Amino acid sequence: MLIGYARVSTDDQNLDLQRDALRRAGCERMLEDKASGAKADRTGLAALMSMLRAGDTVVIWRLDRLGRSLKNLIELVERFEAAKVGLRSLQENIDTTTSGGRLVFHLFGALAEFERNLIRERTQAGMAAARVRGRMGGRPKRLDPAKLALALRLHHEAKHTIKEICQMMGISSKSTLYNYLARADRHVLGAA
Repeated sequence: MLIGYARVSTDDQNLDLQRDALRRAGCERMLEDKASGAKADRTGLAALMSMLRAGDTVVIWRLDRLGRSLKNLIELVERFEAAKVGLRSLQENIDTTTSGGRLVFHLFGALAEFERNLIRERTQAGMAAARVRGRMGGRPKRLDPAKLALALRLHHEAKHTIKEICQMMGISSKSTLYNYLARADRHVLGAA
């Protein structure tokens, strides 16, 4: 069965162009959303996903009407493939029920993965450059060396509960304090 899906971003926009194109393409059923593509909870898309059966083909006017990003679009198509459902985009002339259409879509996927890898590499290079300059990533440490030594001493004296030591040190979680104490103990044992 050919099932159409149409979406516009705002109530001001009109679905007529997409509806007409989907009818001409032979869609037997149509689902619609008037919501931003950035929204993950689109009721029309959710209804579409729940009604799909093996052998169905989802027909869209343009790729950007279905996914909110290339990554999201690829995830949706992978879900379609797992359910043995095809995707046909009228404007881009892509049909994943054909060998050529699958090839084009997999090329899109490869380009998206390449882009993610480039972003990851740039991020890691930036973090390495920052470390060379003495800047470390992550949350700043709550306890400086003096406070850590005090917390360790209070813990070893066993005159205060862990909760009391947390309050004195301004730490909200017992597990955070235990992590600090374990690292401090390892450091002291390693130095001895």
